[in-house]
Amino acid sequence: MTRPDDDRATGAEPDLAERLFLDRLDSLDEELELEFDDRDAGRSAESRDERRRYFQELFRLQGELVKLQDWVQHTRHKVVILFEGRDAAGKGGVIKRITQRLNPRVCRVAALPAPNDRERTQWYFQRYAAHLPAAGEIVLFDRSWYNRAGVERVMGFCTEAEVEEFFRSVPEFERMLVRSGIQLIKYWFSITDEEQEARFVARIQDPLKQWKLSPMDLESRRRWEDYTVAKEAMLERTHIAEAPWWVVQAVDKKKARLNCIAHLLDQMPYAEVERPAIQLPQRVRHADYLRHPVPQDLIVPERY
Repeated sequence: MTRPDDDRATGAEPDLAERLFLDRLDSLDEELELEFDDRDAGRSAESRDERRRYFQELFRLQGELVKLQDWVQHTRHKVVILFEGRDAAGKGGVIKRITQRLNPRVCRVAALPAPNDRERTQWYFQRYAAHLPAAGEIVLFDRSWYNRAGVERVMGFCTEAEVEEFFRSVPEFERMLVRSGIQLIKYWFSITDEEQEARFVARIQDPLKQWKLSPMDLESRRRWEDYTVAKEAMLERTHIAEAPWWVVQAVDKKKARLNCIAHLLDQMPYAEVERPAIQLPQRVRHADYLRHPVPQDLIVPERY
């Protein structure tokens, strides 16, 4: 991000240009601000430079995602992106970075809870179908109908006959989605046994992240090998030409985010959509307008 040393670049007065620059800095998430903070004396200059390069590339890719969003809206394209992987594989992190700068009316996340009693009696794909996009929308599934091939199978929440029916049905279901005009992209985030253990331990020790660990997550750790067998069967039987699987190497979280976003952008022939110049209208002022003061008892105390 460049400072407005030459206010000709913005067309603004020098003090306003500086204000706009500071506002943009303020828009950075607290998480980014913390990662930029150099108070951590334990980090080497090389490590700090690497972090800066990561954020520079992330911001560049997010700018491209905004262009993609505009193109999807303009062309009325429909996109579904599935994010699958073991617990703590980094799915939520990349989803957050994708949606961070986008319009939630265009790009939204579907993260469905466990099915209720009524949903368990429905056609398996029914509750997922309700979240599919309309024209000009992108839907990111934080876990998806592949729960049946993963957690449900490993934890015994379904029968092997139901799993087999899922494997028979899902290729046709996905081909039907593609024929209807939905672009379907499927990502599997791959981490090692050691990396998952390290991330679980980190969550246990961090009070701000303990909520991410459910009893199901802890049980999945014990059943690592069962999940491996289930994952291999899933990839083998549901990798189809119309909707192939893409495996993201996710041991390094930051590289996984950048690689996934860059790959996602490559999947669509988007182009920058030209927009008319925006002119801020002059506020209408009335001589008889009188603004009434806000009662003091309604004002939030200024503690900071």
